[in-house]
Amino acid sequence: MWVYYFPTPNGWKVSIALEEMGLPYELSIVNILENEQLDPGYLRISPNGRIPALVDEAGPGEPIIIFESGAILQYLARKSGRFYADTEARRCWIDAWVFWQMAGLGPMAGQLSWFIRFSQVPDRDPRDSSYPIHRYRKEVRRLYDVLERQLTGRAFICDDYSIADMASWPWVHQYHHQMGEIEEFPAIAAWYRRIAERPAVQRALEMARPDILPAGSRGGGPP
Repeated sequence: MWVYYFPTPNGWKVSIALEEMGLPYELSIVNILENEQLDPGYLRISPNGRIPALVDEAGPGEPIIIFESGAILQYLARKSGRFYADTEARRCWIDAWVFWQMAGLGPMAGQLSWFIRFSQVPDRDPRDSSYPIHRYRKEVRRLYDVLERQLTGRAFICDDYSIADMASWPWVHQYHHQMGEIEEFPAIAAWYRRIAERPAVQRALEMARPDILPAGSRGGGPP
């Protein structure tokens, strides 16, 4: 199984899931800082020109090609039979939280991060980007409030640890430069630390460092 990857929150989702599920995989680094995601060969795999993407040549009956991190998480959960649910009602609830992250937390937090970085460009008047920072930080705070309510009295988003947690945790992992201290959200803070202590999560974050990628994992991939 090949994972086309760069160390971003969306990339971490997939590396966390693979480590948690114990599925064998190889990383193919797509350096988005050098616009490698726009390479015509990669666009055949990921038409939207974003990471991550996945190619499972041992898919059920035929090779599987997937882009969009939420779809990849759902596929891996079905393939492994882990971190999803055993009833349709519970799977639907997990799916709803995966889509909540994909449609809300990820895009809003991503825009906030972009404008924070943009406003730090030398010689740029900080007033040029003060409104979008305020706008996106307000929306990210609202989404944190949603997550805080859901986690209050629960260890994980859908009670049991699932792909819903794997989807959202990497974005909350960036809380410090987006939201400051996380202690004002005590349920999120406890959830964040609980997941951060998982060995599979720690391995996944280590794999995100290009300087320690195992030999043969940098570049490459199926044609």
